[in-house]
Amino acid sequence: MKTIRNIIGSLLLIVGLVSCDDWLEVNNDPNTATQSEASVASRLPWIQHHCGYAYGSAGTRVGYMTGMLTSVSDYSSSAENMHNYMPIWDPIYGISTTPYQHWFVGAACNLQDLIDAAEAEGAYHYIGAALAIHAYGYMLMTDWYGEMPYTQAVGPYLTPEYDDGKTIFEGCMAKLEEALTYFEMTQAVGATPLREGDSWNDGDVDKWKAMIYGLKARWLNNLSKKSSYDSQAILAALEKAPTSNALNTIIHHVNESGDTSSDVLAGDPLKTSYLFDSAAWSDHVRLTKYYTDLFEYVQPDGTVVYDPRREKLLPMNQHYDENGNSYFMVTQGVDVIGTEILLEGGPRTQVYDADSKTYSVSAAGREADTLFVTLKNVCCAQGGAPDESFYQSADGTILSTGTYYTRPESPTDIVCYPEMCFIKAEVYFRQGNKGQALAAYKAGVQAHLEMMNEKLASYGTDNNPGKIPMDENEISTFLASDCLAQTEAELTMAEIMKQKFIAMTFTQQTWNDVRRFNYSAGNIADFGVVYPGLERPTGMSATAATMKFPGTSKTEDNYWWRRMQHCSHEMNYNNAQLVKSNPKALELDIWSVNVWWDSTEE
Repeated sequence: MKTIRNIIGSLLLIVGLVSCDDWLEVNNDPNTATQSEASVASRLPWIQHHCGYAYGSAGTRVGYMTGMLTSVSDYSSSAENMHNYMPIWDPIYGISTTPYQHWFVGAACNLQDLIDAAEAEGAYHYIGAALAIHAYGYMLMTDWYGEMPYTQAVGPYLTPEYDDGKTIFEGCMAKLEEALTYFEMTQAVGATPLREGDSWNDGDVDKWKAMIYGLKARWLNNLSKKSSYDSQAILAALEKAPTSNALNTIIHHVNESGDTSSDVLAGDPLKTSYLFDSAAWSDHVRLTKYYTDLFEYVQPDGTVVYDPRREKLLPMNQHYDENGNSYFMVTQGVDVIGTEILLEGGPRTQVYDADSKTYSVSAAGREADTLFVTLKNVCCAQGGAPDESFYQSADGTILSTGTYYTRPESPTDIVCYPEMCFIKAEVYFRQGNKGQALAAYKAGVQAHLEMMNEKLASYGTDNNPGKIPMDENEISTFLASDCLAQTEAELTMAEIMKQKFIAMTFTQQTWNDVRRFNYSAGNIADFGVVYPGLERPTGMSATAATMKFPGTSKTEDNYWWRRMQHCSHEMNYNNAQLVKSNPKALELDIWSVNVWWDSTEE
């Protein structure tokens, strides 16, 4: 790793995030901002932005690793096609660069300066926020890479030593405890209020503390393969974690005409959602059949009942009947497991003809690809209007409504109540307390529906059917239906994790959960197959199947995608320490090596 230099001075010259322009400090000379002049209220939102971007862009990659997303699948070294390796599980180290850069260059290297500045004025809540973000970001790094520079990560070390996963995990847990002590303090008289610089929780200390306990519960639960797994400690943390949606930590993004400055690391608008930036800016990303099937419930008579979240979490496009009346079609999912579509280049891009008002693809015999609606949306910086974030043709036809989590103004969930409910359901289910597991599971589904509807209602628009709130009667009917487990006998671990999977679409924790249960191996305790149908994609290259994921049986750990190989920054500038960190660090099968918390090793 290169010695990471501070970049916050240059960041201060860019417009403020979200809609709080007062985060931009007016210095003595705004053209030469310095560390000594930057206020705590100016520092924190930039750190939050880059930490959030690291986590959000990781979530897009998780979509490919957990069977949610797919794309064209060609072998190209160009940057725009780098992610085309992921659908066929033939990853290259470049796919892990963006989260790494945003965390270390944009966030981690600036944390100590924030802490020092906050300490000088007694702004203790800023210190608490910095420590919590420290834990959040470094845990993402160990979730990804396993071993990572941690104790020597930022500072004077040109070639910092690596720490193992256990050291990083325990260090992050300790930082959460330390953060809590600062949030319990009363700030000094005249200290900058947290609300002036906090883009996550608007200065609400209770939300920060709930977030910290939620992270503790999440991370302790990730130790489920270990004999030291402590269900009581998890339940204790959950008591102080978000206990309703009112305590959620959510980043609220906006689609503004004035958002023309671009992020210095990614080149994206500053205020748009991270999943939009990394998954829905271009036209090649599609949802898989594995994911779209989660919202369909086939009845004994052959009819299908749909989850009310379906039209909000899946994209739709506009069609016309023979009389010229328009209607919206929900995307079908690309079957990357049951078909050989990835061997044929993946789903082809559809083309809309405004004269005939029909869709087509250029490749003969691939007409069915028109059923796969792109995730693409358009932000103001691309020529769209604030209330027209959908992707449309010149004649006004909507080519994609986008999805709840991938529009420019979509929310980024950090720690939310639905997740806490599903963690509680899992813990109680493991304990054999099926009654409380059922209650927590049902609360989690309801909480996610309510959380989504609250956001959808805030848009106040009717020009995009994907942004209109779900019907309350449909929600009530669904919650009481046999689509969900209604009795203790019907509840399974697979059903708990299915609903958690939906509620945590495109988040890093989804990959953590999938790894904990070994995808569809079915060899964890007596839970059976927890993710039925989540198989490796058909069309994996020989290199991927035999060298990167060499296991020959689903019950072998190295059959599955377990971690990221370190990106080029570590290989180029810290290679000697990287090689010391893991005997397989530079081997092709490092992708299938368990990280520390994903193993039985204590």
